[in-house]
Amino acid sequence: MARHDEAPDESTPDALASFESYRAYLFAIAYRMLGSAMDAEDMVQETYLRYQATPPESIVSLKAFLTTVLTRLCMDQLHLARRKREVYPGPWLPEPIFTEDDGGAANPERRIDLHESLSLAFLTLLEDLPPLERAVFLLREVFDYEYAEVAAFLGRSEVAVRQSFSRAKKHLADHRPRFAVSPDVHRQMLTSFMRAAESGDMAALMAVLAEDVTLWADAGGKVRGAAPRPIVGRQTVAAFVLGTERFAPAQYRIEVATVNQQPAMLVRTDDGIYLVLTIEVEAGLIARIRVIANPDKLAHLN
Repeated sequence: MARHDEAPDESTPDALASFESYRAYLFAIAYRMLGSAMDAEDMVQETYLRYQATPPESIVSLKAFLTTVLTRLCMDQLHLARRKREVYPGPWLPEPIFTEDDGGAANPERRIDLHESLSLAFLTLLEDLPPLERAVFLLREVFDYEYAEVAAFLGRSEVAVRQSFSRAKKHLADHRPRFAVSPDVHRQMLTSFMRAAESGDMAALMAVLAEDVTLWADAGGKVRGAAPRPIVGRQTVAAFVLGTERFAPAQYRIEVATVNQQPAMLVRTDDGIYLVLTIEVEAGLIARIRVIANPDKLAHLN
């Protein structure tokens, strides 16, 4: 069962070599924990510094040591981040990252599991969990660690870990979309949305939106025309999308890229990416739209 998201196998000579064997694995945990690529990189680097400062003879398992250090650092960071987000201007959304399809044909269940855990929709749901429950759920459900291993990483009892996992899983199950759509349908709906928005066709835009569609725009208080609170309703969302054209850069181009394992719309200028837009589709219509325009959250994409 223990796949641990392609972490190196410590029985091989290469895995004993150095910290670098684990960098991608550690980032995979940290990004899912924090929803921030920049913070995740910082936590991985801090883990490296603590690894350097630890006598090698005291480390029984390098992977277990690094996972323990990183996870606890991320939990501390989450507590700090939550306080900052209480005063964040407008909606807060995770930082997007570019991803590529790794195939995964030999194990499609693994691919779906890992890909969903990177989606902006899923990362947003994780924000509702306390740091401990978030860590327990990710280590157990996404990285397939046993309860005893998770308990050791977090310094908690196995009973407490099982209880945290149960609470987290129930909360996420209650709020996840009931039916997933295929990547082809997702891309088709995004393309229809883009064409309607680019052409300014109100009727065509409303035709792809659910009646109770919700739009969140994370601009961090740094972009003109961004909505300071969620926008709800087909006509209201459509009017907002078309109305923001007057705030758009003088010269820009629109493209589609794979962001957080799903097709996303990018608005790009000569200076870099101006915004990233993702959608969620339910019952053949767009039910949720997330727009990240905070330049601080897009800097790493450029």
